[in-house]
Amino acid sequence: METISIVLILLLAVVVSGAISRMLPVALPTPLVQIALGFVVGLAAHLRVSLDPDLFMLLFLPPLLFLDGWRIPKDALFKDLPTVVELALGLVLLTVVGMGFLIHWMIPAMPLAVAFALAAVVSPTDPIAVSAIAARVPIPKRMMHILEGESLFNDASGLVCLRFAIAAALTGTFSATGAALSFLWMAGAGIFAGVTLTLVVTWAKAWVSRRFGEETGSQILISVLIPFGAYLIAEHVHASGILAAVAAGVTMSYAEISRQALAVTRMRRNSVWDTIQFAANGIIFVLLGEQLPEILSGLDRTVELTGRTSPWWLALYVGAIMAGLAALRFAWVWVSLRITLLRRAPGGKMGSTPPWRLVAAMSFAGVRGAITLAGVLTLPLTMGDGTPFPGRELAVFLATGVILSSLVMASVGLPLLLRGLTMPPEPSQQAEEDMARIAAAEAAIKAVERLQHALVQGRDDADVYAAVGARIMDGYRERIESRAGDGDARHEARASERIERDLRLAAVQAEREQIVRIARERRIGSELASKLMRELDLLEVRYK
Repeated sequence: METISIVLILLLAVVVSGAISRMLPVALPTPLVQIALGFVVGLAAHLRVSLDPDLFMLLFLPPLLFLDGWRIPKDALFKDLPTVVELALGLVLLTVVGMGFLIHWMIPAMPLAVAFALAAVVSPTDPIAVSAIAARVPIPKRMMHILEGESLFNDASGLVCLRFAIAAALTGTFSATGAALSFLWMAGAGIFAGVTLTLVVTWAKAWVSRRFGEETGSQILISVLIPFGAYLIAEHVHASGILAAVAAGVTMSYAEISRQALAVTRMRRNSVWDTIQFAANGIIFVLLGEQLPEILSGLDRTVELTGRTSPWWLALYVGAIMAGLAALRFAWVWVSLRITLLRRAPGGKMGSTPPWRLVAAMSFAGVRGAITLAGVLTLPLTMGDGTPFPGRELAVFLATGVILSSLVMASVGLPLLLRGLTMPPEPSQQAEEDMARIAAAEAAIKAVERLQHALVQGRDDADVYAAVGARIMDGYRERIESRAGDGDARHEARASERIERDLRLAAVQAEREQIVRIARERRIGSELASKLMRELDLLEVRYK
């Protein structure tokens, strides 16, 4: 009962935090609200959650990384893949090495391996926190795609580095050659496990659905189980479960294109995954807030681990780590963008330099969040001989300080830097959209004609079928004409579409209000009301 109560309290806190963040007059990111609410819960309810590192990693990381890999725009990712790789791999390795030595130099009492582990957990960024911060100042689309791709891969690279650092701390030995070979095995086997499992599962469920029909609930449950299955299989063969979950998510988007599920399955599955993402991310930050009272209560003991006597040294260490992370990220982003501009300039000549506001915005966008917290909480509680893991409380405190500091700094600085910032112009996708809509409309007209001819064979009311078919095909022909015309015609057609959308949305809203009114007056039953409301919801989604 106690465990169930804790879970329900955490979920309730996540729900309340979402409402509070929307009510606040300032654009405070939801993760900060969740941390504050978790802190209040920890103080008021005396709630103490003992987090098992392996269980925490299994429950939260696979679904979140799987969903990131599934939903990230692949064309945008591959277009900026060199920049993403430079940030996700090069910057992570530089951060682990540079910050590891810096932390060990500042705090000699912290073993070097533990310092590298702390550097590894503060290296990944969190695009969800960035999106929450910039909700009222939208991030340029291309910049957000780069940040999403960076986060997707630096989550995996940072956590793989964390695994090596923990192994070095537990065994007391480290071999560069052995680490390189182990990294290749962990990465290769993890990616293979994720890709293979996803392809096999999607093929099997598509085969079953074609022959025996599709059950929506089963399809959704399978998609939820895939990241956990990929993670567990990879971990069983001592590969990277994190990379397996990422690879499974990336593969899922390609597998779904060729093996489509029913429309109702896709809609319900999206809703389920939105809920999982919201709940998992929220619970992580609420748990961080809930752990703060215990972390602060052991402040004296944490200070003793550093060899100092004043708690202000801890604030100084957090500030120094933040300064080091900011300096490394700013320098790396500037160099990476310079390389990108040089690579794309004609004849290899540098045409321009990266705008300082763009570099600064990319640097401030390096917010630490859920993955950093999940990583630091996976530090072992004890060594192999049963003694406490050295510096764990200090590492958790410093990582927590980095998360809070980065969120606060980005909340203040990022909106200022993003206001009025424009990225290089992107080629319009309108021509591709017009081509796709025309092709789809032509296919629809042919399908309607075939079915209409088949249905009217031997019937006396063939004129009814002809009238209905003509009405449907006229709508598709109007779409083709509006998309295939000249520039002025297309512009006028799009203006008409916007006007029609606004009018239809107003009509749908009026229909919904009337259905609600009739249902409240008990003039129709609840089942019929739900059916009508579902149809109106689908129409609203269609036009929004």
